[in-house]
Amino acid sequence: MMLTGKTVAALTLGCKTNQYETDAMLELLENSGARQVAFEENADIYIINTCSVTNMADKKSRQMIHRAKKNNPKAIVAACGCYVQAQEDKLKEDASIDIIIGNNKKKDIVSIIEAYMRDEEIKSLIDISAEKEYEPIQISKVSNHTRAYVKIQDGCNQFCTYCIIPYVRGRIRSRALKDIIDEIEALAASGVKEVVLTGIHISSYGKDKEDGIYLGELINRISKIKSIKRIRLGSLEPNIITEEFVSLIAANKKVCPHFHLSLQSGCDTVLKRMNRKYSCKEYLEKCEMLRKAYDRPAITTDVIVGFPGETEAEFAQTVDYLTKLHLYEMHIFKYSPRQGTIAAGMPEQVSPEEKNRRSDILIALSEKNKEAYERSFVDEELQVLVEKVVRKENRTYLKGHTERYMEIEVETGSLENPDSFVNSFIYTKYTKEENSLMI
Repeated sequence: MMLTGKTVAALTLGCKTNQYETDAMLELLENSGARQVAFEENADIYIINTCSVTNMADKKSRQMIHRAKKNNPKAIVAACGCYVQAQEDKLKEDASIDIIIGNNKKKDIVSIIEAYMRDEEIKSLIDISAEKEYEPIQISKVSNHTRAYVKIQDGCNQFCTYCIIPYVRGRIRSRALKDIIDEIEALAASGVKEVVLTGIHISSYGKDKEDGIYLGELINRISKIKSIKRIRLGSLEPNIITEEFVSLIAANKKVCPHFHLSLQSGCDTVLKRMNRKYSCKEYLEKCEMLRKAYDRPAITTDVIVGFPGETEAEFAQTVDYLTKLHLYEMHIFKYSPRQGTIAAGMPEQVSPEEKNRRSDILIALSEKNKEAYERSFVDEELQVLVEKVVRKENRTYLKGHTERYMEIEVETGSLENPDSFVNSFIYTKYTKEENSLMI
């Protein structure tokens, strides 16, 4: 094997789907004889899995590519992913890049690198918009053996006016049910207790196939794997939340009551300009369905401030709406024009200063909501999946997350061998400041 003895370092930018794909590429390279080292080290091969969701992501991708070449000018630098897919011509002119690998070609990383080493011509980019098959890429292990992200689909058909993703990821492509189950069974055998279903648009799972297996049925099939104790869902589109879907997942005790429902704006006129396919009233109804089915579900969202044309009155509507909605957490993004999208050419772009002001207002509201939500659990017994042991100020803590994804640190006191509790469930009486251990 040509890669035997070679060292490889990888860096991931962007989403959890990218991280999954990086892990899969590293596994392929390790199986071919390469040895993984830290990105800061002097490696023979560098893999930069890029992001292109914003112009800033493009810039960060370029910086990391150049940093890799600076680490070792003699190394093979492979730029992969969304930025590559969006800016092929520009990257071909970048002297810091030896290989470019587009989406749906990451599965071929070993043969692509070996072809480069043999000085052979390689085809490492495809017309992603024409691709109809899910890329067969997988993982069999994760570093912490506790929680694993599992990719179930790729692509998006939504075409929101601010988003480049459908152009760099292509149309929706669902992964075969058997492949998902096989992967999760292998992960479970390695000790994984929780899986997080991820992808570019997981709400669309199964809609490109004719077998009638959609996201709800996939969840049911996964739940039959006994040693998997938690199933957590990645970002969902509001329209998947129906009475039927909620009834199905609420009856499944392994599904975590933690739902990230993408919103983007609390104003209908802004949502329409974004080409979001729901209204604020409909989004509220979805939240109420979940709150009726679950005790205090953790509902989180994304919100963009300063979208083109967003007036002060429209922003005020968003603030009022989000105040009433009272979600657990909100991830606030300042709109960034993305070349190649409709919104980048819209008139009335909002100034950076105004975006900063609006962002600060919503961040403060989010922090207030999070504080209130977490305080609602004070003095209650919570289950925590321990992910690691933390030692600080001569004290030792077990650190992990509840099913609602509240991060918890539990002081161990005189407990012997706290490391033995990693990847196990413990119970604690929640106090917000300091938690006691109940095992």
